[in-house]
Order: sequence, then structure tokens, then C-alpha cells
Amino acid sequence: MFSTWKKSETLKIFIAIIGSFLYAIGINLFITPVGLYTGGLYGLCQLIRTFIINVLGINMGNFDLAGLLYFVLNIPILILALKSIGKKFLLKTIITVITMTAALSFITIAKPIFEDILTSCLIGSIIAGVGTGLILISTSSGGGIDVLGIYFTKKYKNMSFGKVNIVINFIIFLLCLLNFPFEIVAYSIISVVFYSIVVDKMHQQNISVKALIFTKAETKPIETHIFNELERGITYWDGKGAFTNDATKVLCVCLSKYEVDRLKSIVHTYDKEAFFIFEEGVKVDGNFTKKL
Repeated sequence: MFSTWKKSETLKIFIAIIGSFLYAIGINLFITPVGLYTGGLYGLCQLIRTFIINVLGINMGNFDLAGLLYFVLNIPILILALKSIGKKFLLKTIITVITMTAALSFITIAKPIFEDILTSCLIGSIIAGVGTGLILISTSSGGGIDVLGIYFTKKYKNMSFGKVNIVINFIIFLLCLLNFPFEIVAYSIISVVFYSIVVDKMHQQNISVKALIFTKAETKPIETHIFNELERGITYWDGKGAFTNDATKVLCVCLSKYEVDRLKSIVHTYDKEAFFIFEEGVKVDGNFTKKL
């Protein structure tokens, strides 16, 4: 694993760390101070923290127990999904979870910055959503539902990431509805929805791209490399330059947007002069893998 580690992976970890701190800032400085709850595994940790404080009477001051609980609950999840996720992804996820735990635990939850709940809700959601978007762009994750979604999607044919997310969030907000005023639950749901929109806008994973590659190099090594690293199918045909009459190969690949840079890197390994045409947002049906 470490023999194939590149500088780009170190940069991605740095981006994921920044994203982790942004997420913690959005939650601890804007969402939590106005009494709102997030979705996902961290939302469950917030509920457990509230139970510990209100029922058991254990209060740790400025140290947010939810952050520590988040780390503890992620341990069995990562062990469960160990065989379902790649080693690089696992390592980056562990680093991200540790960073996020530290940030969530020690960024002080103080008085609300804004008195208006909706303002705090939206600003916090934007900051946290940007943070999570950076984590996903760096091909890492914050653990929790992200990892569970991958695990259950690979294990069960009828399961999807969206279904896992919906079920867990439904349980969390049902518990909130049974224990807190409706206003708190309503604003919490608004926060989660707005947060999800921001993450979706930043995340490039679900944008399908058609790539046309024009090269005069031998294509067999390029095809093999793309198969092995990206696991994407290729269609090719013979072409000829209208001006030069030189023979050329045209390769067509459909992939997700976050794989484009890797595709260019692979092709340029064999042909520095290769020419690309990319078309984003194409509609793809049939035997096309949407990678998690």
C-alpha cells in the first residue's frame, strides 16, 4: 500500500483534515449552540450525550462528549467494513475520523453567534457541508454512515447508500420528536437537508463524464492500465486526421468526474501528446458502475 503512495495522497489527507475542522466549526459554533441536532452517526452521538448529561448528570464542561462517542462508535463500523473498502480509503478515513473527533471534542460550544435559529442553522449547514464536501473530494470519509452505506450496498443487492442514510436519519429524528419540542426537530431537519444540498453540490462523484481520447501511441498498455486502476470499460475505433491524414486511435470511456484526473494521468504516462474531449453530465444507462 505504502509503496504506491503518492504526494497527491498526502495532499488529499491535508484537504480532508481541513474539511474535518470546517465540519466541526459548523456543528459546534452554529448548530449545537442553538440546540439543534445533526443527522447520521454524529446525530446519534448527540442524542446519547444529551441523555448522559440530563439523565445521568455527567457534564464534562466545554469538552463535547459527542465527539469522543463518535470515535468509539466508528471503531466497530470500520472493523465491520474492513474487507469492503480499499486500504488507502480505510487509512484516510481513520485519519479523518481521528481529526474530526479531536475537532468536535475541543472546539468550544459557547453561546450562539446568531440569536436567530434559522440563521445559525443555515450558516452552520453551509460550513459543515463544505467541510464534508472537501473530505469526499479528497476520496476520504468521516466514517459513520459513509462507511456503513458502502458496506451494506456491497453486501446486499437491494440496499443502497441512500436507503441506509434515510433509515438511520429517520430513527434519529423520530427519537428527537419523542424527546424535544417540534420546533427543534423541524429546524434540525432543515439543517440536515440544507447540509446535504451543499455536500451534493461540492461532490463530483455522481457527475457522469464521457471522455474521448485521441492518441497515436500503442493503446493496449493504456487500455490495460485503465482496466486495472479505474475498472472502466473502453470502446475504441480507428481514426485519421483530416488535415494530416495520420492514423490515430480514438478511445471512448464513461466514468465519474472525480476519476477524470486519474484518467488523464494514466494516458499521459504513455502519450504526452494525447488529446482529450470531455462531456460532463451525460445520461448513462445499462451496464455502468456508479462507484461509491
